[in-house]
Order: sequence, then C-alpha cells, then structure tokens
Amino acid sequence: MPLLRLALASLANRRFTAALTAFAIAVSVCLLLAVERVRTEARASFASTISGTDLVIGARSGPINLLLYSVFRIGNATNNIRWSSFEHYAQDPRVKWAIPISLGDSHRGYRVMGTDHNYFEHYHYGHGQALELAQGRAFANDPFEVVLGAEVADALHYALGDHLVLAHGVAAISLVKHDDKPFTVVGILKRTGTPVDRTLHISLGGMEAIHVDWHNGMPARGAERISADQARAMDLTPKAITAMLIGLKNRVTTFALQREVNDYLDEPLLAILPGVALQELWSLMGTAEQALFVVSLFVVLTGLIGMLTAILTSLNERRREMAILRSVGARPWQIALLLVAEAGALAAAGIVAGVALLYVSIACAQGYVQASYGLYLPLTLPSAYECALLGLVFGAALLIGAIPAWRAYRQSLADGLTVHL
Repeated sequence: MPLLRLALASLANRRFTAALTAFAIAVSVCLLLAVERVRTEARASFASTISGTDLVIGARSGPINLLLYSVFRIGNATNNIRWSSFEHYAQDPRVKWAIPISLGDSHRGYRVMGTDHNYFEHYHYGHGQALELAQGRAFANDPFEVVLGAEVADALHYALGDHLVLAHGVAAISLVKHDDKPFTVVGILKRTGTPVDRTLHISLGGMEAIHVDWHNGMPARGAERISADQARAMDLTPKAITAMLIGLKNRVTTFALQREVNDYLDEPLLAILPGVALQELWSLMGTAEQALFVVSLFVVLTGLIGMLTAILTSLNERRREMAILRSVGARPWQIALLLVAEAGALAAAGIVAGVALLYVSIACAQGYVQASYGLYLPLTLPSAYECALLGLVFGAALLIGAIPAWRAYRQSLADGLTVHL
C-alpha cells in the first residue's frame, strides 16, 4: 500500500502528463470495446434481418443466393416459381401464413417488390419487431399504389400523393420504363435498418399490371398497349412469383416441410431455414470481421506504447528522485515495483474511463444507430469476454511497465546523485 500511495502521489505530481496518458488508453479501450460490441450486435442484428420466418422457398439454386435476393434484394433469381406452387403450400394445414414475393423491377436504383397484405402483417425483423407505417397506409384495391421504405422516401424526397414511374429490370439506369402506368405513393414505412428501407412495395396485382401487355420480355407497341384503366379491369392474378416466406403453426414440422419442398415433383424448389443461411452468409464475412478486431487491438497497443514512452521519459527526469528513495532505504526491487504500480494505476484509470466513455457514447448514439442502421446497442454490463479483454489490457500494461521498472532497477545510487550537464 505505501508503494501504491507513493505511485499515486508521483502521478499526481505529473498530473497533466498522466491525464493525457490515461486518456489515450481510455480512447483505445473504448474503441476496442465498441468494436467488439458492434461486432457482437451486428452479428445478432444480421441474424435477425428477418425474424419469425420459418422457411424461405424459391427456385432451386443455392441457399445463399436465395437468401440474398429474397431478403437482402441482392442479385437475381435463377427462375420464378409458379403461382400454383405458392397456393399449394399457402393452403397446407401446417402453414400459419405465407408471404409471396415478386421481384424484377426497380426505381432509380432501388428494388421494387410485389407482395400482399400478409407482408405488412407477418413480416418481422430485429427482436420480433413488426413493420410500422410512419405515414399513410398500405396499398389497397388500386393496383397502382406503392408503399416506400424509409430510405427510398428520404433519398428521393417523396411524400404521400407523389407519382412515380417504375423501370423494367434492376439496373441503376433503365431504358425501358413503365411510364404508361404511374404509381401513387400511399404510405411510407418507419425506418428499420434492414433492406425493407431500400424497397418499394407494390401489390402483386400492380406487378402483374405493369407487365400485362409485355411479350417475350418486350413491351407492346401501338394498339396492343393496355392502359392503366384497362389493366385495372383485368384479372391480375399472377402466374408466377419469385419466392415465398412461410410461417408455421408448429416449428416441429419445419424440417419435414423443408424436405417435402425440396422433393416437390411439380417443379424444382428449394426451401431454406433463414437463420441457418444467415449464419452461413455471415461466416463468409468472417475475415473482414476479424480484421476490424485486429485493428482495434493495434489501437490499444498504440495507447500502451504511449504510456511506455511517457514513463520512460519521466524516468530520465526522475533519476535524482530514485536516488533519494534509495538513500532513505528503498531497495531496487521496490523502485521497480513503484514504476509497475504507476503503469498499473494509469492502465486502471484508462480502463475505467474507457468503459465510462463507451457507455456515454452508447447512451447518446443508441437511438440514432438503431434508427439508421438497425443496430441495437444495449446498455448492459460488460460480458465475460469483454472483462477478459480488459484483463488482458491491464496485464499488457503491467508487462510494458516492467520495461522502465527494469531500467530503474539497474540505475545505481551514484548515477542518480551525479549531476549531468
């Protein structure tokens, strides 16, 4: 205890340098914990991009490809699936709800998705959160109504009642547009931090209506064209969709239904468990995840090296102080322990300040991060893994503090009392 009090008194005498050193450690510790917490919560949020859906069914391809285009709106389906197949599984007694998804068009770089009212009722994300409308309502009987994701509305400055034209295909710039059948914005969804924000939602009838006069991938010309009013009077039941999301009454039947879908004889289908596919997709990004963690470790190392530099610099200025301590009876090992105690005190102060800085930052940015990126950062106590990281930082600080301690141990009394010009 006397050594610790002496170390604290010595740091108080050099309070400005000590405070800067502790602050550097605090920032590096805060960054390390922030990166670790973001990694952990990003993994959890990524896994909950879609929540409460038991199966995703699409044309037979690969699990990741099916997940990417049906949930993340990335890439394209290898093929469509027949509407009769959707009806077959939607009417299965084990199925609680089914959401059809029809893709293939876009608007100024944002994907358009055709679906029905089950999407707004049963699609969940995050921790079981349902979709909510910030303004307006969901599309109704008119096929030419669109509900915008929050990012689409903000980026393109759309409001309720605005009209927009969809483009054929998913390219950022399309030369073929459905300009004869404009859509009216009737609703804007609240921000979710998921691909929903970057999607324009229309009804399946609307998706069918804009393609009702298309043949072999090309729009009709002249008298063969069908106007919007004519399309409204037609039967707009789709012939095919891109994928479907399934929720089951009892999850015990999930694997049995998955096997049945994969063995479906009428057409080649693939059913995936979204949670499993999400984990598989996340594993592909493990390298970038680990690289971010390594960068944060190097930041901590930089802070500790700054502490080493500060102690070594002060050591050269404190030779006389060390010599006086030796002259009043302090042993060399006690001088060494004094410097290790100073390093430990600086590290402890930096760790405590870093944890406090982390929680202040989370408290201030929690709402914004969740609204903008869908990443929920809870104000919870440090986990066992985070505590282990802090312990490693403190141990590394003591180890680094042993370097100036060893130098002080070797300094002789005569060297400390000699005046260097």
